[in-house]
Amino acid sequence: MDFLDVTLKLLSGFQLTILLFIFTLLLAMPLGLVFTFGTMSKWKPLSLLTRGFVYIIRGTPLMLHLMVVVYIPGIVFNSPLVRWPIFGGNTNAAYFVGALFAFVINYACYFSEIYRGGIESISHGQYEAGQVLGMTKSQIFFRVVLLQVVKRIMAPVANETITLVKDTALAATVNVYEIYFMSKEILNSEFIIWPLFYSGVFYLVFNAGLTWLFRHIEKKLSYFRS
Repeated sequence: MDFLDVTLKLLSGFQLTILLFIFTLLLAMPLGLVFTFGTMSKWKPLSLLTRGFVYIIRGTPLMLHLMVVVYIPGIVFNSPLVRWPIFGGNTNAAYFVGALFAFVINYACYFSEIYRGGIESISHGQYEAGQVLGMTKSQIFFRVVLLQVVKRIMAPVANETITLVKDTALAATVNVYEIYFMSKEILNSEFIIWPLFYSGVFYLVFNAGLTWLFRHIEKKLSYFRS
């Protein structure tokens, strides 16, 4: 295969990488906020349950979560994901959705801890000041606290987002045809190793764009400096 053929094949895989990244981010970030409210709940059973779930997910490898989501249904229910009516026998769609589910749950738990740290870093006096002004709890959170939390958690969120880009390569372990899977396929069929390193260029360029974006956002939020 020449350079152009390799590039086109890697680009086809990179499209799935980007899709996995975007959908994971769009679903994991709001779900992480739900987990945060669960862990901070004053109702102990909910708090303990959510904290326990987050601890288990954060304390075990993402690769294990991928294996569980993709392969356990076939073992437990004797019905692999591919046979589920929603997928209609489409193996690629089944593996992609299974991987997406595992990524969303995993990153939602990490984001939840980032959110919790940001919320708890806000002085309790600001809540009291809002109450004195006659604001409701929801108004205080969304109009006063949330904007400051966003500023404080931007750096760790950016770090997790960049980590997510690299972690998408793990989806290759469950046969998702993303860019790393494609580079390995070229290696196995053509016995050339340079496409593996070439795929790294795609990650570097994409992460460079994300780094610029998050720095731009941080500058926009600079008016929250104390």
